[in-house]
Amino acid sequence: MFLLSNIFTDPERMDQLVSIAQTSLYPMIEGAIQYTIPLTLISFVLGLILAVLTALARLSSIRILQIIARVYVSIIRGTPLLVQLFIIFYGLPNLGVTISPFISAIIGFSLSVGAYASEIIRAAILSIPKGQWEAGYSIGMSYTQALKRIILPQAARVSIPPLSNTFISLLKDTSLASLILVTELFRKAQEIAAKNYEFLLLYIEAAALYWILCTILSFIQGSLEDRLNRYVAK
Repeated sequence: MFLLSNIFTDPERMDQLVSIAQTSLYPMIEGAIQYTIPLTLISFVLGLILAVLTALARLSSIRILQIIARVYVSIIRGTPLLVQLFIIFYGLPNLGVTISPFISAIIGFSLSVGAYASEIIRAAILSIPKGQWEAGYSIGMSYTQALKRIILPQAARVSIPPLSNTFISLLKDTSLASLILVTELFRKAQEIAAKNYEFLLLYIEAAALYWILCTILSFIQGSLEDRLNRYVAK
């Protein structure tokens, strides 16, 4: 540990901290490229597929599908994500089911994204005026055709801003995977800090990397929203 007042008055200490920050940067970036980013992308895509299916089940006229979807969303939203990850990675082996850390993280994050994003997609579908459905039916479309060709494209545009926020939140949540032994960005910071005890420096460095990644995603989100707004009638 170190005092802030000693950093600038002790050149040797400053050089030591700079050296640690420089040498730890590559391993953390490597962890982000190998695990953090792939984990985010894969979990989001799988979660989005699950979210669409769950949203359609909630809107279905089939009672059993509604119940299953409601229970799933209730369980995932009503329990901490960390507890879910621990159940998958540490709990399932008691039943003879052993899953690797990375796959366990994908399952946990995908289930979480699916539950939260399903409500976003369901709300987006419900926001489409009923006249859009009637227009599809009037030209001979079935329910499935109207949903696929008219409703979902409009709902997708409406849901992109909140889904983008979900994606950014997922990127930050991947740090929880460090607790089930996934050597992602934050896990790398923990391993390095355990060797040199510079916890504050390394955790701030890890936070800065997460912030940079989230800033890039926010910029992409803004650009995407601007492009979509061009097709909206003013």
